[in-house]
Amino acid sequence: METTLRQVLAAVGEPLVDVVESPAGLDVPVTGLTIVDPDDGPDQYAGQLVLVIGARGRDAVPIVRSLARGRAAAVAVKAGDAVDELRAAAVAAGVPLLVVRHDVRWERLESLGRDVLDGGGGTTEDGPGDLFSLAQTVSLLTNGIVSIEDTASRVLAYSRSDSDAAQVDELRRLSILGWQGPPDYLRMLRDWGVFDRLRGGEEVVEVDEHADLGVRRRLAVGIHAGQRQLGTIWVQEGASPFAERAADVLLGAARVAAGHLVRRRSREAPGARWSRDLVAGLLDGRTNAGLVAGVFGLDEQRPALVAAFAVRDRGPLPAGDRAVDRATHELSLAELTDVVSVHAATYRRAALTASHGARVYAVLPDVPLEVTEPALLAMCTEVAAMTLRRTGVRVQAGVGSAVAGLAGAAASRREADRVLDAMPDGPDDPTVAAFSDLRAEVLLNQALDLLQASPDLRDPAVALLVGYDRDHGTDLVGSVLAWLDAMGDVRLAAHRLTVHPNTLRYRVRRAVAVGALRLDDPRARLMHHLHLLAAVRSDVVQRPDPVGSDKSRAPSSSG
Repeated sequence: METTLRQVLAAVGEPLVDVVESPAGLDVPVTGLTIVDPDDGPDQYAGQLVLVIGARGRDAVPIVRSLARGRAAAVAVKAGDAVDELRAAAVAAGVPLLVVRHDVRWERLESLGRDVLDGGGGTTEDGPGDLFSLAQTVSLLTNGIVSIEDTASRVLAYSRSDSDAAQVDELRRLSILGWQGPPDYLRMLRDWGVFDRLRGGEEVVEVDEHADLGVRRRLAVGIHAGQRQLGTIWVQEGASPFAERAADVLLGAARVAAGHLVRRRSREAPGARWSRDLVAGLLDGRTNAGLVAGVFGLDEQRPALVAAFAVRDRGPLPAGDRAVDRATHELSLAELTDVVSVHAATYRRAALTASHGARVYAVLPDVPLEVTEPALLAMCTEVAAMTLRRTGVRVQAGVGSAVAGLAGAAASRREADRVLDAMPDGPDDPTVAAFSDLRAEVLLNQALDLLQASPDLRDPAVALLVGYDRDHGTDLVGSVLAWLDAMGDVRLAAHRLTVHPNTLRYRVRRAVAVGALRLDDPRARLMHHLHLLAAVRSDVVQRPDPVGSDKSRAPSSSG
């Protein structure tokens, strides 16, 4: 997956570097990272982000020009008091210029830059992305400023804090600039027993504000694989208080981060993709459940279910736009996967997450077979509420029924999809539903699928009625459907169509005459109803606008 300069900066930009000039914008492809010092001879640096060490200020101007001739993607330098001269050189050469802040260690910037580039830009199309993406998601969900560290207190990733820049305390600043926390403060954390508590297990530890030390309030949780601690997630309080469920979010994030750090330690980047493919294969029935259970340490025989999440369109967009691309309102699939993975891990430690098409799925093991837990529905509701509150994006969730073992995950996933397909998606409609909530709608959709897939199963009476409406511009189909939906209650159906009851009676009589409908026969009436619904569903006809023109209206005095 191609990485751009914008993606690199999104992860490691603030507070390490400033973009001084970028003649061609920030969507410049970056294929790698190279370190150059003044003694290096001329070379080709096509597509490389080049870090210029050993020369700063005016001494770096000729090097910037030389690197531009070598087709570098971008150049990073320490500018001193020569920012204007370096900017002019970059503009003339047509190369993006990044100014590295004076107290940033080059090895720190190199390490973070390589991590982003090795991760393919920080996110993947089918998984929760890297540690930077996770840190940003935790920041969004907790209202805090996040850093993820290893057990030696070295910062591995952190969230952007542009909007909270004034709230960043000295501890965070020194930790990121210096690669690890200040020794004096780390010693105090040890004295206070914080590290012992983080090593002890899944406990969210609160560290009070210490204004005299320039340290704001924090939450922290250890990242564990079995009994072994792999690292810590720290969340500093920003301009506003922590979110109400910040502690729960941290627990889920720690479980997601554990997988990242295990793969990071074993250098198995291809294995990470393979693991996500395993989950996707389980969901569509391609992968053996026993293999998945073995890889992820699950009990293959324990009940499980699948919850499906979908981003709902917010309505018409300008030409050329797509709902998922709207910068301030839409949630990308990768971001939704991040949010679902954190919340699902909070609900079940061993939850598995994968995306397919425009949907994100959570495989949730060890659930009750007979009932849908309120805690599960609450978790799904929280995902939808959080994304709507933070981004304006509506997300709906469909929950499949529990199956007896992991081998049934594909069936639960299909059911979750059917629930989503059956859910009305208006702004006031529910955001979460289980199969038991929409059983009739789901079964009706399956019946209509069968009708549409079998052209030989057709009702000649409905075909005549559809053809008549098409040729004469009438809405007899919609009128009969409204009457059938109201179970023959003319006044109720007329009210829904905003027409006079006499008008509806006239239309129904006309429809019976045109199509030879047998509305007095219960079996025939049922088949008429199903085929009319199938016709509307397949866009052969449209349900009428209840306040639109009515070309088949009879005088209100007619019987």
